[in-house]
Amino acid sequence: MENNKVSIITPLYNGERFVGKTIESVLSQTYTDWEMIVINDGSKDSGPQIVEEYCQRDERIKLFTQANGGSASARNNGIRRATGRYIALLDADDTWMPVFLESQLRLMSETGAMLVYGSHLRIDENDKEILKPFIVPEKIEYKDLLKTCCISCLTGLYDTSKYGKVFLNEEFKSLRDDYVYWLEIIKKCRFACGNQEIIGSYRILTQSTSRNKKKVIIPQYKVYRNAEGLSVAKSLYYLAHWAINGIMKYRK
Repeated sequence: MENNKVSIITPLYNGERFVGKTIESVLSQTYTDWEMIVINDGSKDSGPQIVEEYCQRDERIKLFTQANGGSASARNNGIRRATGRYIALLDADDTWMPVFLESQLRLMSETGAMLVYGSHLRIDENDKEILKPFIVPEKIEYKDLLKTCCISCLTGLYDTSKYGKVFLNEEFKSLRDDYVYWLEIIKKCRFACGNQEIIGSYRILTQSTSRNKKKVIIPQYKVYRNAEGLSVAKSLYYLAHWAINGIMKYRK
């Protein structure tokens, strides 16, 4: 039989407050051929116990535990265990609309893209919508992704059938690791297609690094220099684009 399963990889670190909502959004999917692999990355709260309760209710949900190693390590642990053709990354505080998987797989079929991403709402700790919805471009290539990351972690879906599994660079631990992952995939695929339908909700916490550009500017530079091997001049060029686009992204 053809494997059309989606493997959903969720790192969990002290996520007791939101992980239940994340799992409920997966359970509500109209596309039902999926597995959800939750990697407990050394949590110190009741998050793993909450996930275990869901595991007892639905065998498609699986929980594994590792010593704390950061999101890149946890995601790689999940990807290694994945049995599906498609890989999705979903953090333990974000949620999907019920049509997420169905809509993304349809986009793949229509465009022939091996990597797709999508538009989403931006919400706070209380599920209140903040800022305007993030509407993505219809298509990007490698150089576009260097200038700004329009692939929010919760919306990326990768088809492994042609190039196989891709793993995250664990040197980046929990900062920019997903960004380097998308860059690695798009170098193989040549392009990625964006879904302009709003298909998820990205949670922006008070201390979110997504909005704190000062905290991630050095890791971002290291992406260009260390991960992508760009010259200093090109690294600074793309860093400037990233900074400007980042400011615009969170202005409204």
